[in-house]
Formats: sequence, C-alpha cells, structure tokens
Amino acid sequence: MSIPQIAHFINGQPSAGTSSRQQPVTNPATGAVTAQVALASAAEVDRAVAAARAAFPAWADTPPLRRARVMFKFLELLNAQRDTLAHMITAEHGKVFTDAQGEVTRGIEIVEFACGIPQLLKGDYTEQVSTGIDNWTMRQPLGVVAGITPFNFPVMVPMWMFPVAIAAGNTFVLKPSPIDPSPSLFMATLLKQAGLPEGVFNVVQGDKEAVDALLVHPDVQAISFVGSTPIANYIYETGAHHGKRVQALGGAKNHMVVMPDADLDQTVDALIGSAYGSAGERCMAISVAVLVGDVGDKIMPKLIERTRALKVLQGENLAAEMGPIVTDAARQRIRGYIDAGVAEGAQLLVDGRQFDGAQAGSGCEAGFWLGGTLFDHVSTEMKIYKEEIFGPVLSCVRVSDFATAVRIINEHEFGNGVSCFTRDGNVAREFSRRIQVGMVGINVPIPVPMAWHGFGGWKRSLFGDMHAYGEEGVRFYTKQKSIMQRWPESIGKGAEFVMPTSK
Repeated sequence: MSIPQIAHFINGQPSAGTSSRQQPVTNPATGAVTAQVALASAAEVDRAVAAARAAFPAWADTPPLRRARVMFKFLELLNAQRDTLAHMITAEHGKVFTDAQGEVTRGIEIVEFACGIPQLLKGDYTEQVSTGIDNWTMRQPLGVVAGITPFNFPVMVPMWMFPVAIAAGNTFVLKPSPIDPSPSLFMATLLKQAGLPEGVFNVVQGDKEAVDALLVHPDVQAISFVGSTPIANYIYETGAHHGKRVQALGGAKNHMVVMPDADLDQTVDALIGSAYGSAGERCMAISVAVLVGDVGDKIMPKLIERTRALKVLQGENLAAEMGPIVTDAARQRIRGYIDAGVAEGAQLLVDGRQFDGAQAGSGCEAGFWLGGTLFDHVSTEMKIYKEEIFGPVLSCVRVSDFATAVRIINEHEFGNGVSCFTRDGNVAREFSRRIQVGMVGINVPIPVPMAWHGFGGWKRSLFGDMHAYGEEGVRFYTKQKSIMQRWPESIGKGAEFVMPTSK
C-alpha cells in the first residue's frame, strides 16, 4: 500500500511541489510511518509568496466587514469540523483526544475575536487640532506576512496568527511543523470553502530551508514565530536584519509557587494536570514546583501517588490523561535530562523511563512512550532546573520563604508563565506585582490569556515588542498612518519657515 503524500497549498490549490526532499510523518503512539511530507525549496517558498503578493491589493481593498464575513463562515466550518481537526492532532502529535479538542477550541476563540475586525481597525480623530486643521489616524495592513509554527499546537498556534492577520487585510504564508502537517492543509481547505480568495492563505511545508527563505524574502513584511529560545533568537535577529517586523516567542521554564496555606488537593490537581498534560510538551506547562516552608513534606506523598497513577494511554482512548512523546528523538532527549538529574543529585521519586509502551494499549509497543517523572530536592544550579525539558518531568525545589521563591523565579532567564497557589490575598497581590514574568496565574496553573488579551512572555521567552493575538496582534499586523488635513480657505498667505505648532 502506498504511503500518502502531504505537500503544500498555494494560490488556493493543493500543490505537490517540485522538491524531492521529504520527511516521514509518524503516529507517535505506534511508531508507524503514516505519510511523507514534502520539504519545500526556496523556489517553492517564492511561489507561495508570489501568490500572496498578487492577492494582496484586492484583499486589502476589501472592506473589513466583508473580510469579517469570511471569518464568520470559517468559524462556522471550524465548529462543524472541530473533532475532525482534533483527531488529526492526536494521530500526528499524540496528545490525547480531549486535549486536542481543547486546543481546537482555543484556536476557534481567536477566530471569534478576529470576526470583530471592523471595530478593531477603527482609528482616532481630532477635530481642530490646530486652526483649520483636523488630524486622524488609521491602521492599514502590512502586505505579505508569514507564520512559522511548532509541532506542539498544530491548530491553535497558527490560529494565533492567520485569522487576525487576514482579517486585518494581509495575505499569509504558513510554514507549519513537518512533524504534524495535516491540520494546516485542512484549515486551508476550510478557508477556501469559507470564500477566502485564492492566494490570501498559503501553506508551505518544510524545514530550515523554507524558514530561511521566508526570513530573507524581500516581499515578506512580517514574521511571527513560536518555538525554542535559540531558534526564536535566530528568527528575530535574521528577520530584523532583513527589515522585517518580527514577533518570536521562545522557550519557558514555568514555576508554580505553593504557599503553606494552599489547598493541597487543589494544588496537586493543578500540578499533575499542568506538568503532565500533553506529555509536558507545552510552552505553558508547569515544570518546576517551588514548595515554600513545610508544604513540601505535606504535598510530596500526594504528588508521588498521583504521578504513579497517571493514565498514560493511546490518545484516542477517552480515559487517557497523557499520551506519547511526539518523536523518538524527543523521547531520547527527555531521557537524557532525567539521566542528568540523577547524576547531579536530584532525588528521583517517580521514574518515567520505566514505562513500557505495551501498557498504553494494543499496537503501542513501538511507540514513543515515557511515563510521568517526578524529582524532589532540585537545586537552581542543576541542568534540569535551568533548561527547558519540554517533556513530562516535574522538578520540585524547596525554599524557606516567599521572598526566596520570588527571587529565584526572577533570576531565571525565561519569563513566560508562572503561578502561585495561596489563600492569602496580600501574597497574591505582591506576587502579581513583583514577579518578572509575562503571564501570571493566581490559583490558575496555566494562565493562557483569552483571545482578546494576548499571549506573550518576558525576558528570553519573547523576542520583539508585541505579544500574540488580541489587540497586540492587530497592532503587529498593521501599521499606523497619521493624516493632517486643511482646506485652502483656511490657509494663510506666505511661506512658513518655523516648525508648525498648535495655534
């Protein structure tokens, strides 16, 4: 039986492309190769950008209300096909089906936000800013913009980008991860069914060659990226060097501070779900629990019990709490971090390396399986504390007081997300004010903002000035123009050689 071929979507049509380079797509639960995805050459990227450039003038001139109507139709189609998309995510990423449904829902919420683009593009107006002169501002689209997105959210993260960009009048080129490429093509098909003109949304599958081609292409005006910090830094520096607006979201090491007065059962639920959900392959996963005072001795037995009891199963099993690791290479990298933690002296309480894929279900013996892993007595000098593991590994750090908890978090190079579990209102207020992190949860383990607020971290978790989606996204995908106007009847006689002032 022949293996399906996954390629590109350019100018409103599926495109096989001309490059002979390919990469296998696997089902992480079974390890089986399910398809081959094409890896675009620079020439194929140029073809996608050319299609987007040709479509831009007419789409930018389309009234925002008509663009919003396309988004409304796309929203209707997404709601009808949300489970289809969720099954695609589970098949290629491995996350459990219910988690995949949640991912699709969060993406849909961005589309709902983008449907309000006529209101979001309204400018400001000042009458009589000076004698006989009126001044107003407007926001206009940039042109061709591109998104480079990661494997861990093949639906949600692209939808952080393209609905807002397209609704604002831009045309878009998406370069998704080749690890789970199918959802991007399905979303392109839905956009076409919704009435989006040809060339407005394009998909190029690929690897670094495609990324580099987008970064240097003279017709690409802006790049939005989500991925690891080293690559985010590279994307930002290279894109900016070539005159592009860049928004590059990088890595994370998200902490949860557990105060002595926290509700322990609620806190354990939060830690287990946020550390091991999606096998820890989330930029907002909690990977460090900072246990303050004597709460460590109280909470650790509960954490051990719950980690050992995790239901690690094939993702289509509705009883599953955690699925496989996305690739074997990722699994080996995570195992290396566990090895390093043991070597550096952290106390390994639950060892996920011992998990056997046969426990996950029939046919899963060759899948990329790893169980939940729990470390205690981790120090801030250890590799497993400093670096982003991006897997189901929870490290527990014990500190004496609240001030120390805040200090070690603020000293970490990443500043993506953070949480604090407490019943004390003053602690919650001081934590929110003093912590140097972009997204903060108080008794909320994964504080991902809703669609109208915007997503983004601080420090080395974000390269660029604007966060993703929300009104920040509208600003990122548009440029402001200021217009001052007066009419001949109000213009005085003679040349003016001084700087104009309000008079």
